[in-house]
Amino acid sequence: MDFFNSMNVSSSALSAERTRMNLISSNLANASTTRTPEGGPYKRKDAVFAATPMKTPFAGMLDKASNQDIRQVEVMQVIEDQNPPRLQYDPSHPDADAQGYVAMPNVNVVEEMADMISTSRSYEANVTAVQAAKSMAMKALEISSK
Repeated sequence: MDFFNSMNVSSSALSAERTRMNLISSNLANASTTRTPEGGPYKRKDAVFAATPMKTPFAGMLDKASNQDIRQVEVMQVIEDQNPPRLQYDPSHPDADAQGYVAMPNVNVVEEMADMISTSRSYEANVTAVQAAKSMAMKALEISSK
């Protein structure tokens, strides 16, 4: 794997983790949203990642030559959590039903915060990988110029 392929793989992971962080932020921001344009409470969203082959013109030749299958990260889809909303008793709420229960979003703030930490760590790891590849490339240039 050359320097550019390793940077491409890490940059695809950075993009995927950025999408995941945006979804987590949206989930946290809407943790108390009881009305949406679709009707009902907000539904938690999550990203589905997949390892896909590199999309560079020479990736196929490189795979055959090095007998490796280089893959990058891609967000395949954004899904809505199908768990039912949690019911909270609040008869004074404008969206309360006849029994006084309000359908609240299926967002668990603690779980979202744990996902946020995981996403942040993954992002940092990929930034470090890009920096290492860049440093190696710069050192190789220094060697060849001497």
